[in-house]
Amino acid sequence: MSKGYMYILECADGSYYTGSTKDLELRLSQHQSGNGANFTKKRLPLKLVYFEEFQRIDEAFYREKQVQGWSRKKKAALINNMPEELHKLAECKNESHYKNRASASLSHREG
Repeated sequence: MSKGYMYILECADGSYYTGSTKDLELRLSQHQSGNGANFTKKRLPLKLVYFEEFQRIDEAFYREKQVQGWSRKKKAALINNMPEELHKLAECKNESHYKNRASASLSHREG
């Protein structure tokens, strides 16, 4: 299997596009010429703001799907090499999360 890349583009409107490819330079030129994805062709010009290289394309595709599900803030933390912020943004904030249940139960006992 061939090498793969997961990449993030910043579009002219400030939005991010996350993709994966075997040939990063070719894929970038396809996006810039309007022959990439429908999402990017309506938001030209584009700027490559981040990429990761993988030994296999399936690993890059898996990473693409992971990052696509992230919030804009979390993608920005990845792009800006802010691992501490990335970690903080990855924490669960749901009321049912164990950390929140523990503090809620303490507050309940104190009241």
